Amino acid sequence: MQLYNKLSAKQRATLIDEAGKDRITISFYQYHKIENPQLFRDKLFLEWNDLDVLGRTYVSYEGINAQISVPSENFFALKNQLDTISFFKRIRLNVAIEQDNKSFLKLKVKVRNKIVADGLDDNTFDVTNKGVHLNAKEFNNMLENPDTICVDMRNHYESEIGHFQGAITPDVDTFRDSLGIIEEQLKDHKKDKNLLMYCTGGIRCEKASAYYKHKGFQKVYQLEGGIIEYTRQVNSEGIENKFIGKNFVFDHRRAEKISDEIIANCHQCGKLCDTHVNCANEACHLLFIQCYECSNKMENTCSTECKKIIHLPFKEQKELRKGKHASNKIFKKGRSEKLKFKK
Repeated sequence: MQLYNKLSAKQRATLIDEAGKDRITISFYQYHKIENPQLFRDKLFLEWNDLDVLGRTYVSYEGINAQISVPSENFFALKNQLDTISFFKRIRLNVAIEQDNKSFLKLKVKVRNKIVADGLDDNTFDVTNKGVHLNAKEFNNMLENPDTICVDMRNHYESEIGHFQGAITPDVDTFRDSLGIIEEQLKDHKKDKNLLMYCTGGIRCEKASAYYKHKGFQKVYQLEGGIIEYTRQVNSEGIENKFIGKNFVFDHRRAEKISDEIIANCHQCGKLCDTHVNCANEACHLLFIQCYECSNKMENTCSTECKKIIHLPFKEQKELRKGKHASNKIFKKGRSEKLKFKK
């Protein structure tokens, strides 16, 4: 019984090309008490592997957070499979705005303590006492209200390339960092202002809205389905789009274009650019914004040091990577001092 992916990303990419089938990228989440996350995880892996599902999914005692792709021909089979699970019935599936057959190259279903790393003790407040969910039209109306404070619950590298007009964009590296900072900044407006929140697909706001209500905020609202569902409604219903730039996504696409504006800059030359890349030096793997010209000049690296490293023999490069497997913890996303034009 195969319970883990055994193919490399390169092998899987080849299989996708050979299959010649269009795939659909989707995401969904559900907070629900799962008694045995490991057993549930194994069940999902086996069923999804049979449907050729790829992607990254976290399962915990508190629920599930899934970002996956599936062949178009298997989409309804996947939906039917989800409907057999009681707490998945009629669940909203956020379909990606821009499709890419290689958005994911492996199936990873992992058991985690939490489906989102929020750093909160869920036993200290009612996680089910969430804020009011708003659709795209309601969100736009609330956004125009002068008594509204709109907060982006995402990280700096996400909001840097796209955000809602007039939103507060905390300069944080992680979701857990933003919670306390936002509470402190808005502590004088717990009663008189509308706290309006949004994130990529809605999952971070689910927990944050309950947390802020626990902390005394009385008018708490959140964008249902996040930026992904907002964009779908904007496109299908002809609603005014108040999001500028791109929506950062956590797969090989890295972002979806929501509007024509480019609001970020190449971190190396300062030119208008909103294309995220990872440094070609695997010992670094820094996520940063790089324009086409700098990509050619720097050979897809973030610095002259890394440019030199990628020309070393493979064995020497491998030695340099030792102890640096958790590169995102060592090299913060877009924070390197080597980048001249970082936010």
